[in-house]
Amino acid sequence: MQTTEPQRLLRDPGGPLVRPRPAEIHLRDRLSVFYRYRYIAILTFLVVLSVAGLRAYSQTPLYRSSVRLLIDLEDERSLTMEGVSTTNNSTYIDPEPYFQTQYRILTGRDLARRVLATISGPTTVTDAQVGEFMSHVSVEPVRASRLVDVVFVSADPSLAANSANTLAEEYVQQNLDLRRQNMERSLEWLSQELARQKTIVEASERAMAQYREEQNALSLEDRQNIVISRLNQLNEAATRARTNRAQKESLYRRFESLGPKTTPDSIPEILQNPYIQSLKAQVAELERRKALLSERYGDKHPEMLTVNASIQDATRQLNLEIAKAVDSIRHDYESAMLEERTLASALDEQKALATDLDRKSVTYTVLQRDAESNRELYQTLLRREKELQVLANSRGNNVRLVERAAIPGAPFSPNLRRAMMLGAIVAFLVAVGLVLGLDYLDDTVKTPEDIARLGLPFLALIPAAGSGRDRPRLAGHNDFSEAIRSLRTSIALSTRQGGSIVLVTSAQPLEGKTTTACNLATALAYGGAKVLLIDADMRRPGVHRNFGLENRCGLSELLSGQAALTQSVQRLAEPDLWIMPAGSTPPNPSELLASGRMEALLGQVQNGPFDWVIVDTPPVLAVTDASILTQWVSGVAFVVGSEMTRRRLAERAIETISAGRPRILGAVLNRVDVSRNKYYYARHYGYGNRYLAAET
Repeated sequence: MQTTEPQRLLRDPGGPLVRPRPAEIHLRDRLSVFYRYRYIAILTFLVVLSVAGLRAYSQTPLYRSSVRLLIDLEDERSLTMEGVSTTNNSTYIDPEPYFQTQYRILTGRDLARRVLATISGPTTVTDAQVGEFMSHVSVEPVRASRLVDVVFVSADPSLAANSANTLAEEYVQQNLDLRRQNMERSLEWLSQELARQKTIVEASERAMAQYREEQNALSLEDRQNIVISRLNQLNEAATRARTNRAQKESLYRRFESLGPKTTPDSIPEILQNPYIQSLKAQVAELERRKALLSERYGDKHPEMLTVNASIQDATRQLNLEIAKAVDSIRHDYESAMLEERTLASALDEQKALATDLDRKSVTYTVLQRDAESNRELYQTLLRREKELQVLANSRGNNVRLVERAAIPGAPFSPNLRRAMMLGAIVAFLVAVGLVLGLDYLDDTVKTPEDIARLGLPFLALIPAAGSGRDRPRLAGHNDFSEAIRSLRTSIALSTRQGGSIVLVTSAQPLEGKTTTACNLATALAYGGAKVLLIDADMRRPGVHRNFGLENRCGLSELLSGQAALTQSVQRLAEPDLWIMPAGSTPPNPSELLASGRMEALLGQVQNGPFDWVIVDTPPVLAVTDASILTQWVSGVAFVVGSEMTRRRLAERAIETISAGRPRILGAVLNRVDVSRNKYYYARHYGYGNRYLAAET
């Protein structure tokens, strides 16, 4: 594939700058690459496919045998050596690590060695045999289940089935042996731990009993409860005694605060005494009676004496009762004080007793808690030992053989259909890659789009002519003739002025520039124009051979002064075409072409009777002859051989010929093999074929 270069600007001396339109990449351009290399692609496809088929047929047939196992999760209790697990059973545990461990065991070296020892007998099993055996084993878990297929691959179907079954049996037996060994070790450890724990329990029990005996705390729990209850009762009683004492003291202090003239009965507590109230009422009644009697009798009257005696008795009795009340208040106060002191003393003693019990209780609680913990651990170990004994006697296994392996009836490898499909895909990719690689490496000019990428206008596409068509044949209707006529039209439209001199050249030899120049001149002559064809390639002249003329006198003789113009030109009868051969090869062709005589010759023929002057020059990259002549011509037609000229050579030739700033009319894509690349060139050249076919 070619990279797009910046387009060159072509300068027409009589017109504006011409910028060729960049070529568009069509899908046909890509497909044409595959069509061009179709035979190579087909050959590559067949070779790769054949190699894949031969490789598949030459492989040793392999047989695949599988055995199915059921692997349950291992009981956590049977795996716990100490028999004491603090893990919550409700906690989710990912089972994947356990199953992956079992898969590694199934494909491990130890199990493979056991299987080989079982199959081979008493012979010694080497590490190489173990490694070889392991390379044939694979594990395939069954999705969304606890089933697993253990696969063994071998060239012998019987060996494959026998190895798979033996592997499964040895794995089941190994797992059972491992469980039994774990249980035996657990039971042995538990027996030792139970004996040690029993000693610890007995020691803790003795320490607690000895402490109770030494501290007189045989019933420490009950006694502590009684002391606390008694302490609470004394605390409540002391509180009530303090309250009662405060009340009694308040009453007593008020009695003491009475003045000498204040009677005690003014105190509400004494005044409210019912007996004192009755005595005071009795004294008042007697005083009223005395007052009534004094109005009638004198002081010595017997009734007055009787009333006075009664008043004195009642007053004495009242005073006596008041004195008793006052003594009662004092006595109550003293009793309340005594009771408060007694209860406070008892409360202090009870507090001391409670503090002592608390001190003893701390040590006792520690001993008791240690004894209970040891006793609980001992009971747990004892229960665990019995559980493990039951599990050991049950001989349970969490691995079970579900389905034994059968002898396979047909090999699974090589899979000829699959191998051929993969071979076809690989062959197709290789063929496509090879075609694209060849196209990438092939940077020759092949299409009109490549001409456009060179920055030149496209003049015509001329198909390759056979060996019999080296001479111009434009009389009939064929592809070659139509291509030459198309070139004639393009040249005529590019140079509209009369007496145009067109220089025909190429980048390198054998691109068909001479044949193109001869056919172009012939086509112009058939169109009714007077045409002069000059063979300026004096090193390798070829124009005279195309027309069957002699090359005894020509351009070299004319430029060297050995012949006149009329002697150097030969005329054809049909068509009206004038030809100037190159003549004999001179020692200095470039100097002759750069001489003033050559410039004068071109000026003479341009202004002479000829409508067109076609100049065939040597290749640009070979010599400088073409570059010398570009300064005196009207335009340059650049011939590019299809699939012959590399792009970088064509670009270098264009740069070389552009040094004289000529007017480049365009490029002719010559020697196009239309039949070999008709898939692509049908887009450019197919219309003329269909048109000619329709006319025929």
